[in-house]
This record gives sequence, structure tokens and C-alpha cells, in this order.
Amino acid sequence: MKKSMILGTLLLLVLTALAGCQKVPTPNERLSDYTKLWNKQDFTKMYNQYLSTESKNEYKTKDFASRYKKVYEDLNVTKLHITFDSVKKDAFKNKDKVKIPVNITFETVAGKVSYKKTAELVKEKRDKKTNWYLNWDPSYILPNLTQDDKIQLSEQNPERGEIFDRNGKGLAINAKAYQVGVIPGEISKKTKEKVAKLLGISVKEINQKLGQSWVTENVFVPIKEVPQTEKELLNKLTAMKGVSLQTTEVREYPYGEAAAHLTGYIGNITADELKKLKNKGYTANSVIGKRGLEQLYDEQLRGEVGAKISIQKPDGSTSVVAEKTVKNGKDIHTTIDAALQKKIFNQIKGNAGTASAINPKTGDVLALVSAPSFDPNEFVLGMSNSAYKKLADNKKQPLLNRFALTYAPGSTIKPITGAIALNTGTTTTTATKTIKGTAWSKNSDWGNYKITRVHVNNSPENMEKALILSDNIFFAQTALDIGANKFAKGLQSFGVGENIPFDYPLKDSQISSNGKFSNDIQLADSGYGQGQMQLNILHLAVAYTPFINDGNMIKPHLLKNEKTETWKKSVISSQTANTVAKMLRQVVADPEGTGHAANISNAKLAGKTGTAELKTSKKDKNGKENGLFVAYDANKKNVLISMLIEDVKNHGGSGLVVQKVTNVFR
Repeated sequence: MKKSMILGTLLLLVLTALAGCQKVPTPNERLSDYTKLWNKQDFTKMYNQYLSTESKNEYKTKDFASRYKKVYEDLNVTKLHITFDSVKKDAFKNKDKVKIPVNITFETVAGKVSYKKTAELVKEKRDKKTNWYLNWDPSYILPNLTQDDKIQLSEQNPERGEIFDRNGKGLAINAKAYQVGVIPGEISKKTKEKVAKLLGISVKEINQKLGQSWVTENVFVPIKEVPQTEKELLNKLTAMKGVSLQTTEVREYPYGEAAAHLTGYIGNITADELKKLKNKGYTANSVIGKRGLEQLYDEQLRGEVGAKISIQKPDGSTSVVAEKTVKNGKDIHTTIDAALQKKIFNQIKGNAGTASAINPKTGDVLALVSAPSFDPNEFVLGMSNSAYKKLADNKKQPLLNRFALTYAPGSTIKPITGAIALNTGTTTTTATKTIKGTAWSKNSDWGNYKITRVHVNNSPENMEKALILSDNIFFAQTALDIGANKFAKGLQSFGVGENIPFDYPLKDSQISSNGKFSNDIQLADSGYGQGQMQLNILHLAVAYTPFINDGNMIKPHLLKNEKTETWKKSVISSQTANTVAKMLRQVVADPEGTGHAANISNAKLAGKTGTAELKTSKKDKNGKENGLFVAYDANKKNVLISMLIEDVKNHGGSGLVVQKVTNVFR
């Protein structure tokens, strides 16, 4: 019994001794762990596990974690980096307090903040364990900050750069407008209803603005922005008691719906956008490009916000922590011809369709049109929910950017099919095909599947005649003659299946869904622009440039003064290019040509028509048709237009598109 008591006592003494010898982390180790949490901005754990008792008594969690979080968010703190110089063992051996130099750097909305701080760590015993803890104060957040100081952030928004066409005409400019507002204590219910009707908004929307926490009886409450040009509307509004105006700056789009999908528009940054762009200098107050050129070139256009971070003392004195000078945005000068953009839009207006215009010699993109459209000014001035719903629910989809999409090119691909056949030596200009009737299939393996054509021509037919008549069967047979591999390779040489090298994001053109031809039917159909082949409207225009540039395909560009570059060199031989170009002229000049309506006196037009059938199968009698026309002036060769109009079946077919393109050239 005595032996066991002695052993137990000895064991207890050993354990006590071991506990007393438990290794205490060094101040360097503790500060290292603390700075790791600081770099991660884990403020709650920093407070709970590393602050000294004295600091916790003086500063509550809200004074530490909550303030840290708010300040770092408000000042947009990024690239936080904390380092310190380790102290030698002699500096803290047998001591209860140690000081360690700390270096703190981070980026803010007002620029870089960098300062030194001497960290004081004290040794404390908690829960029977001894450790080192930090004596903290608010100057760890910002240099010389105290608990009673206020942090001030002032921002100066830059002037947004403007967007111009090739001739200096404004596509997106900074302008003045009137902010229509009401005085709550002076406006009657009846007047409120009249204001709502005139501004195209609901009384509920006005009441929501009047219900904001800061609103008082005599304060001006902004309701909606109205252009200065709307003089009649402004006169009606200001004639009513309780309604007044204030001048404000707005973004204006002079060409409205004609260039809406091209220019896009700006708006206040959303929470999701800010989350993605926070590290690029955007703040909660930023205005950002939402679509089109405004979005594409936003970083250049927006400039840099000027900002100043100051600390205000209780006595009113201030000290500057960081300051960044405002930098206005850069203007963007495009290759777009605003007058041509408007002319083309006015031709398509009333239909659904798209068009591109380029200078085929330089690669300058002169127009990118999508219709129907919307007025981007309404988005900037404040579109009501009902107005937006009307746009979104419109069956013609005015919010859809059609020039960014791809479509079956139909017969506009035939000159390219012919060029590939000539370039590969598959055929010659004099070689003919004799095709009987209006329907054809290769053999019995095709079952009931037949390729049809509109014109009946039982005579021997060469490539030029087939292009003039737009003979589907001729070019289906030509694609089969070329063969799947050679035809795919030929199309690839025209960039089909590649991402077009162009600033504005466009959907990639394709040979088929997998880049190959799964069978002879698909190969034959692709020869006249059906199958699964898809091209965007700009690529279709660019694909015709080898016929003008001795076989070289131009690289399209959107910014003025960019040098002329070749996208694809020697796509076809110079001889093939010139041969096909002459054929394209005959498509218009020949009285039998599908494009003969474009044979006008003031321009020597050359081009190719197309009709793309949108059917689920050959038996589908209700499928819609898209009409296309690609044309250029063979004399001047300075403008090439590709246009597509949707749903032309029973509305003039491709002839409708020929007329619209011709009207532009006329």
C-alpha cells in the first residue's frame, strides 16, 4: 500500500514537472502565425487567439474584427503583405515583454500604403498554458489611427473616354441632360400620376424613390433623367408644382438603335461584377460598360478614379494616408462609318437580320448591324421595369445581337466551294456538268434524300453558269468531287472552324459540329451552304476578300490606324481569285443572274445571293428561310457588304436582301 502511494506521488511529480517544462512558442512563432491570419484577413481568429488581455479589455470584437473588415472593404484593400524582423533569443529570454519591428504594405483605392509598426508581445498564462499575446491598437489598421479617429475616403470620378467613328462622329459621347425631380412636400397625388405618365414609369416607382431614408419634405428627389432635346416634355413637367430640374452629365448614343448592339451602353456596377473586377480598381460606385464597345474597351474608356484616404482627428485636423490623382479615360477611335452603319440599319429596319460592311483592301470594319434593336439611351437615362419587360418579351428579340451569332451561309458559300475546286485542280472553268431536272441524289444509298434546285437547265453547265443560276446540285456534286478531306481543308484555309481574329467577341464559324463530314449527304449539302455549316456575318464578308486581294484573306480590325494585315496568306491562287471574281460580277451583270437586280448604273456590283433553309428535315414544309447577299463594287473595291434577313420565305426571298444591299450602294 505504501509502495503504491509512493509510486503515485512520484508519477504525479513527474507529470507536474513535464507540464512545467512544456515548450512555450517563441514570440517570433506567435507573430508569424498572427501575420498569416492577417494576410488571410481572418480577423475573428486574430482577435480571439492572439490579442492580449489588456487589448481585449480595451477593444471589443466590433472595434477589432468588424472595423478591420469594414475598413478593408471600404478602401478596397488588396495585395496585403505583412513581414517582420525576427528577434534573437536573448531579446526575450527570461522576459515577459518583447518588441518586434513589423512592415505593413497593401494596395487601396487611393494607391499603395506602406508603413512600419513596432509590435509589442506580452507573455500571459491562460488556461494553465503560457503564451505570447499581442498588445494591439488601431494604428495596426492604418498608420497613426486611434479609436476616436474617423477614416475619410473621398473619390473623384474620371471623365469617361468617348467613342468615335472613322470620321470623328460620336458613337458614345459625354453630354448634358436634365435630372427630373420632385419636392415631396409640394407634389400632389394627381401631379405624381401625371409625372409618372409623362416619364413612362409607374407611380409605385416614384413612391419607392420618395420612400428612401434620406428624403425629407423640402429636398429635391431625382426621379429620371431626360435629354435636353426633349424640350416639349421638359416644359410640361416643369409647369407642374413640385417638379423641378437639375443639370447632370450623361452618356449619350447619337445613333441610338442603329448602333445599339455595336456601342452597347453603360450602367452602375453590380455586386457580382464588383466581385470579379475588384482587383482591377473598380469600386461600388463604378460605372461600367454593359455591352458592345462600352464593355469591350471599358478599361481604356473608364480611366482611373482619383481617391484620397484621410484620418480626421477629434480636433478636426486631418492627415493623408494615401492619395491617387484622377486619370480621365482614353477616347476610342474606330473604323466604323456611322453614316453607313445608319444607312444599312435603315434598310434592315422592320425585319430581323444582320449585316457587316468592310473595306476588303484594308480590313477596316465599316459597319456591324443587328436588327431589330433598342435605344441604348433609355438604359442610361433609366429604363422602367415595364419598358425592359416589353423589350425582353418581344418575339423579334431586339436585345439579341445577331452579328455576334452564326448562320447557315446558304448559296453565298458557292463561290468558296468553286474556288476550292479550282485551286485543288478538281475541275476547271471550262469543265461542265449536265444536270437533268430539279432534283438529284447520288445513288440508292441516299434513299429518298434528294438535293433540289430552282432553275431548270438541261444544257451542259460550267461553274460560271452554275453561279449565275445558283445551282445547288452543281455545287453539291462539286463538293463530292473535291472529297471530304480536301473540302474540309479548303474551308479551313478560309478560316472556317477557327476563331476570327477580331476584338469584338463573335461566335466561331464551323464546318460542322465536329469539324468533319459524317457522310456524303452532309458533304454535298455543305457544298451549297447547308448541312451543319455556320458562319458569322463578318466572317462571311472576310471570306470574300481573297477574290479581291489576289488570293489573300484580309484580317478585320475595329480600331482606326491599325495597320493592314493578312489573316490567311494565299488561301487560293491569284489566278483562281481573279477567275471567281469575274464570275461574281456575272451573277449581277447577267440577266439570268440571281443578283441581277443589283446591276445599277452608278456601281459595278459583284456578289452572290443565298437562301438558307431552316428545316428539321426535307419533308418539313413549314421551315423558315434566311436570305443573304454579299456584294462589293468591282471598280472601287472599297466597301464589301454581307447581309442576312431572317424569314424571307413568301417575302421576296433573297431578292429582298439584294434590293436592300443595292439601296445602300445606290
